[in-house]
Amino acid sequence: MSKKITSPFSKQDLMPQEETIEVTKKKGALTIGIPKETHYQENRVCLTPDAVASLSTQGMKFIIETGAGEGANFSDKDYATAGAKIAAGPKDVFACPIILKVEPPSLGEIDLIQPQSVLFSALQLKRQNKVFFEALAQKRITALAFDYIRDEHGIYSIVQSLSEIAGTAAILIAAEMLIKSPQGKGLLLGNISGVPPCEVVILGAGTVGEFAARSALGLGANVKIFDKSITKLRSIQRRLGRPVYTATIEPKILQKALMRCDVAIGAIRGKSRAPVCVNEEMVSNMKEGAVIVDVSIDRGGCFETAEITSHDNPTFTKHGVIHYCVPNIPSRYSRTASISVSNIFSPYLLNILEEGGFEKAARHDKSLQKGMYFYHGILTNKTVADWFGLPFRDINLLFL
Repeated sequence: MSKKITSPFSKQDLMPQEETIEVTKKKGALTIGIPKETHYQENRVCLTPDAVASLSTQGMKFIIETGAGEGANFSDKDYATAGAKIAAGPKDVFACPIILKVEPPSLGEIDLIQPQSVLFSALQLKRQNKVFFEALAQKRITALAFDYIRDEHGIYSIVQSLSEIAGTAAILIAAEMLIKSPQGKGLLLGNISGVPPCEVVILGAGTVGEFAARSALGLGANVKIFDKSITKLRSIQRRLGRPVYTATIEPKILQKALMRCDVAIGAIRGKSRAPVCVNEEMVSNMKEGAVIVDVSIDRGGCFETAEITSHDNPTFTKHGVIHYCVPNIPSRYSRTASISVSNIFSPYLLNILEEGGFEKAARHDKSLQKGMYFYHGILTNKTVADWFGLPFRDINLLFL
């Protein structure tokens, strides 16, 4: 007689079951602080009210210092309506786990930042000192420089966006200087029937040079572009989509062009300092009333006669040539610049939220790693380490 075998499974257990999928548990809502910029003549803000409203619906919380958007013509009411909490002072803002700034924080602001916080801001290496980095290390801060962040195509998105603004603005500023009395000669930077067009010389075939050329050509000016790189000159010809005068930087050819021009734009950056391509003698031979806009002044300038000026006193005249040498041109167009920066920041913040926090996002997002120069107080940028003689760790080893 055979023994009856009993199954350990019930009839219900043997029925087809719904497949269960593992769901990553996400962290709580991100709280982001946006302080008011205190750097001289900095009018930009990292996020617009529209961006705050959109991100708030995704679960983010924002604490914004009162007056943070005033320089870009965004009111506290605009941000409050978008869902942000308005803080009376910087203390509550810097207590947030993630902080967004345009300019790097001062030492006093670093004191207000909580340990282990995440800081997004520009780095502006030329203006920093060793004490700044030591203060960040002491607070074990994770710091990202948005001017070092590269996207999946290798493009410095925010730098390129601000360079587009600077290039376009350089021509608008030059046009203003040409008509300005008593310095300007009363010239219209454009093409009027029967009147010879203005001559514009652009030093540099990068993004600033390209957008300066686009604006000048759009107004009808004659444009000459100089650069040391043939590859860049070929590229700018292709991007502009039309034949335009290009030449390598040869002193005799450049001097002849400068003698005839009404406007000269400096848009060469260089690796550490902008190379001086135009000496004082070349400037002295330019037309009286001609205009120089040295966009490269934040890196020393590519005109030997260039000296840093401000938005309050933007020009000086030397050898009869009007010089405009303000280092932060996009801040003059603060609302446009803020919208542009906000458009780039928003997707990063959304990705951080979707990944369940900054740590997880940074592990998977190479562009965040490229922009990171401190990770929990450990310096991860070799350029900074070499510049100030500080210990350095490879970011890839920290994310193993």
